[in-house]
Amino acid sequence: MSRFNFFLLLALLGSALYLVNVQYQSRQLYSELDKARSRAREIETDNERLQVEKRAQAAALRVEKLAKEQLQMRTVTPAITHYVTYSAALSSPARSVESVATTRDSGVVGRIQ
Repeated sequence: MSRFNFFLLLALLGSALYLVNVQYQSRQLYSELDKARSRAREIETDNERLQVEKRAQAAALRVEKLAKEQLQMRTVTPAITHYVTYSAALSSPARSVESVATTRDSGVVGRIQ
């Protein structure tokens, strides 16, 4: 009977040590999980902030302001519109009128050859 009790004592100590080890690993994993969730919240916050900044950078008024200031662009008006005609159309006046009429109907003003 003494051997059986000794074997049960060893089994009890082994299971106790195993339980302590499992609890320790569980706490480590929970700590890592908490850190990962915290990092995920930080990344989501950064992503939202960057999306807001992206929308602000792409705002129509900002783009127009940069186009005017940095690229020296102007808004389109009929006064500064240039129409391009075909070089073959310049040789005969009748053909020029026909060419301009067909290009206006098709929506194409002209193209350079």
